[in-house]
Amino acid sequence: MSVSNWFETFNQNLRMSTETVDAISYRYKRITKQLNKDFYNSDSDTYHSFYAGSYGRGTDILVSDIDMIFQLPYSEYVKYNAYSGNGQSSLLQAVKTSIEKTYKSSMKADGQVIIISFTDGIVFELVPAFINTDNSYTFADTNKGGSWKTTNPKPEIAEMTAKNILWNRNLKRLCRMARAWKYKWDVPMGGLLIDTLAYNFMKGCEYKDKSYLYYDFISRDFFKFLSEQNYEQNYWLSPGANQYVWRKGKFEYKAKQCYNLTLEAITKEKDYPTTAKLKWREIYGTKFPS
Repeated sequence: MSVSNWFETFNQNLRMSTETVDAISYRYKRITKQLNKDFYNSDSDTYHSFYAGSYGRGTDILVSDIDMIFQLPYSEYVKYNAYSGNGQSSLLQAVKTSIEKTYKSSMKADGQVIIISFTDGIVFELVPAFINTDNSYTFADTNKGGSWKTTNPKPEIAEMTAKNILWNRNLKRLCRMARAWKYKWDVPMGGLLIDTLAYNFMKGCEYKDKSYLYYDFISRDFFKFLSEQNYEQNYWLSPGANQYVWRKGKFEYKAKQCYNLTLEAITKEKDYPTTAKLKWREIYGTKFPS
């Protein structure tokens, strides 16, 4: 197998199975249909909801955090905003009660989301929200007595998708590979920060329109890019929406370690391919072919 084959196989291994994607879609539609029935008197299983987060951006590799947003009627905001104490909590409970008519899975309203856990490991995190005039969304935060916050995921999804197509589908693949690294090395980075930094990196990457053959160089240069971020920088701006994306911890040193490993791997690829693959597996984990 060539370097190109290694990285193509690795990326295939990171993708969810068709069966898993179908299960996610089936449950998403059932949840959407029940909420539409209770809040809009509609039988639609698609209206008023969309995937958000890493799954919505197409960069996820796990099934444990399928984010979705359901847009509620503005009248519900008026209703719960008028509560004297933590109407946000009451709103989440009302949405949870609706979903329970369809699913009796393990479920809890937690902070800003309703978490729906299935026995096969798939976990939905549903955010009830209200659309704003600028097409951003207001959502409930039950913490500290309750408040309203805003998010704007659609421009992020659109920008990531557009640039992924422009850059030969390399952007989302890099995001997924970076997640494999995160889980292998326990790197304190959220999904949106990974996607934001991958996006920032790819804008200036000389290989952004190349094939799998260049993924060793892309990996090398990406880890170098991560290692050179400013330790004092606490936030970055997300693609498309320019929302604040906050640092969760220091990731630069682990990136530098893996940059050094990429240098070793690349020097071994031609004459010692088995050793090279072991180095890539040390970086990315067991999804990388042995």
